[in-house]
Amino acid sequence: MSRHVVCPAAELPPGTRKVVVIDGREIGLFNVEGRLHALLNRCPHGGAAICSGVVTGLSQSSGPGDYRLERRGEFLRCPWHGWEFDMATGQSWCDPRRTRVRSFEVRRETGGDLVMGPYVAERYHVTVEDTYIVVDL
Repeated sequence: MSRHVVCPAAELPPGTRKVVVIDGREIGLFNVEGRLHALLNRCPHGGAAICSGVVTGLSQSSGPGDYRLERRGEFLRCPWHGWEFDMATGQSWCDPRRTRVRSFEVRRETGGDLVMGPYVAERYHVTVEDTYIVVDL
């Protein structure tokens, strides 16, 4: 697994999306009410640029004439054929056992965490007491 810094968090506020290229692959980043998702920008069904599709919810019904939208913002609809995928897992709603969009781990990190390397010099505690400098070993 390799780590890539793709943009400042301010460039992806809630309700927005951004497509980036990482190692030659287009990856769509989504911020849905603060939850981040990263999906390969290719529908496994027909090859469409799926990240240009509609972000939607799941239509539920208890019978004719009763329809409601649940899990708002958790599904991405393919712009070509309308197949819907769970953005958290990439799993197809139409064919959940065999079809999924590849999803990637995505997270926010502070700038300090990004630049901090693995090497740490040995340190000692230093204090100033009146006019003397004291080093604790």
